[in-house]
Amino acid sequence: MAEGIGIIGAGVAGLHLALYLQQHDIPVIVYSDQATQQMASGRIRNTVAHHHTTVAREQALGVDHWEIGQYGYFCHHHALGSPGPGIPPLRFPGDFEAPSRGIDYRVYLPRLALDYQERGGDFRVGPVTGADVPALAGRHELIVVATGKAGLAGMFPLRADKMPYDKPMRRLCGGLYHGVAYSAPKGVTMSIAPGHGELLEIPMFSAEGFVTALLFENVPGGATEILADAQYGDDPKAFENLVLDILRAHHPAVFERADPAEFRLTGPDDLVQGALTPTVRQDYVQLADGRWAIAIGDAHTVVDPVIGQGANVASYEAWELGTLITEDPVFDERFCRKAAARRANRVEATVDWTNLMIGLPPAPHLLRLLGAMSASRPVADEFTNNFNYPERQWDILATPERTDAFLARHGMG
Repeated sequence: MAEGIGIIGAGVAGLHLALYLQQHDIPVIVYSDQATQQMASGRIRNTVAHHHTTVAREQALGVDHWEIGQYGYFCHHHALGSPGPGIPPLRFPGDFEAPSRGIDYRVYLPRLALDYQERGGDFRVGPVTGADVPALAGRHELIVVATGKAGLAGMFPLRADKMPYDKPMRRLCGGLYHGVAYSAPKGVTMSIAPGHGELLEIPMFSAEGFVTALLFENVPGGATEILADAQYGDDPKAFENLVLDILRAHHPAVFERADPAEFRLTGPDDLVQGALTPTVRQDYVQLADGRWAIAIGDAHTVVDPVIGQGANVASYEAWELGTLITEDPVFDERFCRKAAARRANRVEATVDWTNLMIGLPPAPHLLRLLGAMSASRPVADEFTNNFNYPERQWDILATPERTDAFLARHGMG
């Protein structure tokens, strides 16, 4: 007899879906390549923040363990460096309607995995590869692939229509640091150094307590790219001094709050460097026995982290799929098409918006919007709050005409 839903992967997508199904008394088994204790150790996975739409899902799932007034942040601080002689840099804020928060996934994921298990959830630890999926499918009514690891994403064909880049557009250096005072009001700083890249400075809670995440998005060939290759282990102090030098030269809005005497990486495992090519895959595939597998999270889309949407859209996908499972538990191709359709608008808007943000040179209408944000607080607030609603953001940015119409509605011709 089939054992309900099988979820491969215990990241945010897999755990949010498992908790949702568990809450609705739907049989589910989670297959994880790591035990709960392993999730809490090792190298930092990302520098992700959850926006208030994701926080609301966590509250509904009963996993709201980090009180938002203490752990949250409330706005974005934008800092745009001068693109050329005679053009001044810009700084301006934008507010959320409700707070976001950043929790180190080595704290977050094991806590949710324990929640699931303490509520009676079946959590099985061991490696799963694409070759194992047919056997698992024979035991379940539906397989959900919620991780791209171990070749599992390769089960789902690529969508070339949503992949304008065939190589990474940024080289990344993300880490957790002591010695950077939080902004007032407490928020994320989004700093742009034209021609060189971006920096996201995020208030974060980790096993070390409250720290600061610095995610450098480095343009290949730009002056900050050195951070993607610098070796912390060779000379930790030299690495930290290099980070300070980059902040001073290219991201002064953050450097001004750094204390060089206290500035340090929180630990050798609290640094991640690399690059990724944005990818989008087909929503589902039919397996050899006629059953179906659906992709969510990293198995479905991988986006550059420049606007911090990957985890938030993964949670959204899990919620939408869970809702559909409760409404229509007939797991055929019709079901898979419905699942794809109900998430398509937000997922594709996230992909398109992210790809616009990393395009080189920047699109003129994007620059026009950023300039308008510096002159109009309502424009900046709407842009900031739309980090919760990527489809609304893409309604503004999809074409120059849409951006112009948005600005006209705000009285900015």
